[in-house]
Amino acid sequence: MRVAIVHDWLVDTGGAEKVLDQLLGMYPEADLFSIVNFMESGVLSNLGKRAVFTSFVQKLPFAKKKYRSYLPLMPIAIEQFDLSVYDVVISSSHCVAKGVITGPDQVHICYCYSPIRYAWDLQHQYLKEAGLTRGLNSILARYMLHKMRLWDVRSSYGVDHFIGISNFICKRINKVYRRESELIYPNVEVADFNLEIEKQEYYFTCSRMVPYKKIDLIVKSFSELPDKKLVVIGDGPDMAKIKAVAGSNVVLLGRQPFLVLKKYMQNAKAFVFAAEEDFGIVPVEAQACGTPVIAFGKGGALETVVEGVTGVYFEEQSVASIKRAVSKFERLADSGQFDPVAIREHSKNFSTEVFVEKFSTFVRKRWEEFQSK
Repeated sequence: MRVAIVHDWLVDTGGAEKVLDQLLGMYPEADLFSIVNFMESGVLSNLGKRAVFTSFVQKLPFAKKKYRSYLPLMPIAIEQFDLSVYDVVISSSHCVAKGVITGPDQVHICYCYSPIRYAWDLQHQYLKEAGLTRGLNSILARYMLHKMRLWDVRSSYGVDHFIGISNFICKRINKVYRRESELIYPNVEVADFNLEIEKQEYYFTCSRMVPYKKIDLIVKSFSELPDKKLVVIGDGPDMAKIKAVAGSNVVLLGRQPFLVLKKYMQNAKAFVFAAEEDFGIVPVEAQACGTPVIAFGKGGALETVVEGVTGVYFEEQSVASIKRAVSKFERLADSGQFDPVAIREHSKNFSTEVFVEKFSTFVRKRWEEFQSK
């Protein structure tokens, strides 16, 4: 079967790009399509020498840095790709990739990281963070998002099979598109992390410093726990705000190489995670080190962290709630509740090997079913 893979955009490396790299490895003859491609050479190890087919957005002014500003044009751009020669189209989509046009003789499988977050249930949060709660720009943004929602639902009709990255996202797919979806967790490179039995006396977190990651909240919480050390790795727009609230017991290391990050993750007493993520790869990476997780009990973390076995939850994104969770964690840890070996074994449920086997089997079965009709 001839396969086309469609990805929203190739700019930064995140969880979606790690999944994409595995898809490229699974289908080495597949062609790759994307709205724009500004990815540095060699970042996607399985891309090889294959060309990336891009849209007209690639050539628009300032597209490299301002590609998100062209969001209103992206539905039109994604519909211009001619995929008529392919048997199977796999869209890797958190925005517009699933909107490619396919015909009745093709199978379109969408690996959905989420319906467009800022157009649906997170619209008000995004408008607030962007300072678009009032005025003409707010009206224009709301109208654009309204049009995007209409297109998003319409384009969902062209998908034959949805795959969600978590039960949390499967529910969102059903809510937005009224479609059932298969659950296949994204790949986590468990093998890249080493089990460490002997933990040191510090807590750890790492992330891009952006509002929804709530790193400032974690730092505020530990600043009120001066007898507990917190190490933070990462950088981004919120760095200045985070520095301003950090106590003397909080160590901000900024951006660090992977080997440094891995060392701190392996040796940490616990990893702290305060974001509401659709899945959340980093908590699984921490567990691959045998490191327990203190996580916000909402979103994908509910599916990757086992309360009292691989970590604990806190109920609210608040300083008081995090402090209570740290206290609870320490009580359980002192009683020997968290076994690093068992924690790492749990992480293997989300390994690359599991993802490859489940995804390739799903695609093959859907193609065989289609051929037999």
